[in-house]
Amino acid sequence: MNPSAFGLEAAAETIRTWLGEADRVLITAGAGLSAAAGYDYGDEDRFRELFPALHRLGLRSRYLVGVPLPPELWWGYWAVHIDDIRFSPDPNPLYQRLRSLVDGKDHWVMTSNVDALFARNGFDPDRIFTPQGDYGRYQCTTPCTPTTFDSRPLVAQLLATYDPATGAVTGPLPSCPNCGGEVEINVRIGPEFVDAPYLPAGRRLQDWLGSTAGACLLILEFGAGFNTPGVIRWPGEHLTRQIPHARLVRVNPTHPEAPVDIAGRTLSVPADADHLLDALNVPQPAPDPTVAS
Repeated sequence: MNPSAFGLEAAAETIRTWLGEADRVLITAGAGLSAAAGYDYGDEDRFRELFPALHRLGLRSRYLVGVPLPPELWWGYWAVHIDDIRFSPDPNPLYQRLRSLVDGKDHWVMTSNVDALFARNGFDPDRIFTPQGDYGRYQCTTPCTPTTFDSRPLVAQLLATYDPATGAVTGPLPSCPNCGGEVEINVRIGPEFVDAPYLPAGRRLQDWLGSTAGACLLILEFGAGFNTPGVIRWPGEHLTRQIPHARLVRVNPTHPEAPVDIAGRTLSVPADADHLLDALNVPQPAPDPTVAS
């Protein structure tokens, strides 16, 4: 669902005003932002294109946590999925437009997304908190160590033995470089998740927020629903309550509502991020050759 052109333009005008009055901006984002940017885990056509063997088995989306696949199929899926989502070298226009929106503002990012699209499109990596992990890392399943490992060489190794016809990898299965045991992608699925790589950014964000009490903070929330509301959605509401001059813009096509007790300092926008950026007339910047990959 998207609001009428008139309603969206009115929302855009309010956001322009709030941006102009803000001393600091916190961008918070859930899966809906990456979906609007073209990475929709529920896109069946894209799933069929990338995973024909899994599609023949009756699977229809990338939401496969808990699906009992043989290890050869599981690692075949992860290799193709991560290569597509995490290591695509192309800049993403939506994320670059979002960066243009906050250029010149003191800003931070907090996201449940594990695709590194913020860092890959020019946001300062030192000002991005990703508490749910990163497809760019993998870890020991046990875990035997708080160290995580670069997944790019692992993905390349798996893709070299991947057979699209069967969906399986045929080479050796991944193992922990430290203990030789089983490994998994470093994302928050269970209690074994290794969060050590992300804690320093979380502390820096807390310090930044702690010094925001007297400033006007604008929280721009995109695509954060109720799959993991305690990661993005509820913290944004809590900050709006706790910081006297905070405002919250909630951009969500299906769940834009905000709690009644902060209604005077919130703006609900029932739209996708790309439609809002169109209404804000945020141009697509020229590609930045220094953007991290």
